[in-house]
Amino acid sequence: MHKKYRLHFGVGVQVNLKEVITGSYEKLSKTQQKLASYLLDNYQDIAVLSASELGKKAGVSETTVIRFCYRIGLSGYTQLQKEVREQLFHDKSSLDSYIQMKQPFVGEPHFLEKVMNMDAERITQAIQTIDEAKFDLTIEQLKSAQKIYIIGARTSFAAASWLAFTLGLVKDDVHLIRTESDDLLKILHSMDETSVVVSISFHRYVKSTTDFTKQAKRRNAKVVGITDTPLSPLKNNVDILIPLFSGKKPTLDSTPVLFSFLNALIAAMMTENKGSFKEEKDYYDKVFHDYFESS
Repeated sequence: MHKKYRLHFGVGVQVNLKEVITGSYEKLSKTQQKLASYLLDNYQDIAVLSASELGKKAGVSETTVIRFCYRIGLSGYTQLQKEVREQLFHDKSSLDSYIQMKQPFVGEPHFLEKVMNMDAERITQAIQTIDEAKFDLTIEQLKSAQKIYIIGARTSFAAASWLAFTLGLVKDDVHLIRTESDDLLKILHSMDETSVVVSISFHRYVKSTTDFTKQAKRRNAKVVGITDTPLSPLKNNVDILIPLFSGKKPTLDSTPVLFSFLNALIAAMMTENKGSFKEEKDYYDKVFHDYFESS
């Protein structure tokens, strides 16, 4: 976990500002939600901008900025700046957080069991967070798609690659997008309303994934976003947003949850497309026999 903010809600309790904003999001007004989304992606701006300047950059009024501070329990914008400046000084990277959470297990017996139990606990929590109706709708979109494009960068690339490979066992025309080498304009030009794009993006979000997702939506492709929180940058550019957590989690610790979710998605696709899966399986069995076992 990141270092706790020292926000004073009358009792001196330390809380995490980002968690407060995320938890309060549904209770905010529309303009305050717009500001909240901006702050979660650009919270460094708070430290150097006035309330008026911040409002202009976020596309809201100075009054909205001040009311937002009151709404989340602060005494005003001055306190918000103070807490963010303190956080910027002390904040640790997601890798630091990842290591810090495992540190108590070092030198203790059953290290493997304890770490895997933490993963299992996160998966259990994610089950309560994920909207199963959106999961079912994603399956329907993938089943009816003429072409499927999978994109994910940095820590999300391994998951995107695995999903593209396994989906290719039951669907034709499944493509893994590599933003560093693919002709993205040509790929986007090939998309239409029969295409489905699956974008996988977790904190720290990669701009190329967000930009490609936005352009795919403009091409009328059906876009599914698999991400960490409901306030992910993908939220405004997808048809279906599936956040796996209700609040921010360390990036590396999100991986077991992500793969468990993708495994459930593939399991649903394979059991509902038994014919296609059998054809692919028979083909792979034949290729394996011819390539690896023939003398």
